[in-house]
Amino acid sequence: MTHSPDHHDIHHPFPHGLIRRLRRLRFGPNWLRTGGVAALLVLVAMLRGGWRSLVVLVAAGAATLLYALRIEPARPRLERRDLFFPNLPPGLEGLRIGHLSDLHIGHPFASENTRWAVAQMLHEQPDLLVITGDLVSFAENIADLPDLLRPLHAPLGVFAVPGNHDRWEGLEAIIEILKPLGIEFLMNTQRRLVWRGTELTLAGVDDAWNGHMDLAAALADTPEGSFRILLCHLPDMLEAAAARGVDLQLAGHTHGGHVYLPWLGSLVLPRHGWRYSIGHAQYAHTQIYVSRGLGGLPLRLGCPPEATMLTLRCQPFTSSRTT
Repeated sequence: MTHSPDHHDIHHPFPHGLIRRLRRLRFGPNWLRTGGVAALLVLVAMLRGGWRSLVVLVAAGAATLLYALRIEPARPRLERRDLFFPNLPPGLEGLRIGHLSDLHIGHPFASENTRWAVAQMLHEQPDLLVITGDLVSFAENIADLPDLLRPLHAPLGVFAVPGNHDRWEGLEAIIEILKPLGIEFLMNTQRRLVWRGTELTLAGVDDAWNGHMDLAAALADTPEGSFRILLCHLPDMLEAAAARGVDLQLAGHTHGGHVYLPWLGSLVLPRHGWRYSIGHAQYAHTQIYVSRGLGGLPLRLGCPPEATMLTLRCQPFTSSRTT
């Protein structure tokens, strides 16, 4: 397998690999400003309160770090969202989509969270199931996928697209090992699905970071008036998707920034996830839902792992962004 330069960055000797990866991250501006103010307040508290203030601050910091490293990453949450579309065909009213993303099998808590998510999908029984990339973090964990994902099923099928980590670690092997389970990868292609007599188009694209994304091919010859759902790992492709008439994009990639707090937003975001980082948003007529994902680096604060149930509704869109 030929790896991209980005793949080599991961295994490049320290510190060069780390430096190259950090260049692809963007820290939230509100966090940077708040960090400076917080450091000043800590210094003032220490000067006025002496060692007692220092002990309190260290204890509070340690407790927060423990929670972020050991507790929240192991507490996934089932999110339910109704998405409202003024152009939704009446026959698609109530269509339920189960959305999983960024399993990152190989990281701590990832397998446990994925088993939990699969159990949630079996209980919820969505009409359609989708996985929007980054199934593994390490090549040696590809073999774990069948045992974890075998129970998944849905009347309209189970579909997936790759993420950058899948490309780095062995996409061909992932596709082959999941094929017997009926999990179909949409690689710059589409499927026409029929639900209660009404057709919709489900399209999927390759990863743009290290693959060969082709939106034109994925959406070619879509019937006029067909409701279009796009699976794309990278959320910042939303504007290109909108230009091609997509109604709903489902994405992952960002993990919500791992730390997400009110007024501060996401702490740190990867390339291709800087504009649409978490939850629900809209560009022009196209809506997007960005999953926080199930795995990844075991650091979460205000941003728990998630599995998602989305229900399509025939009503005007009234909110610009939710999380």
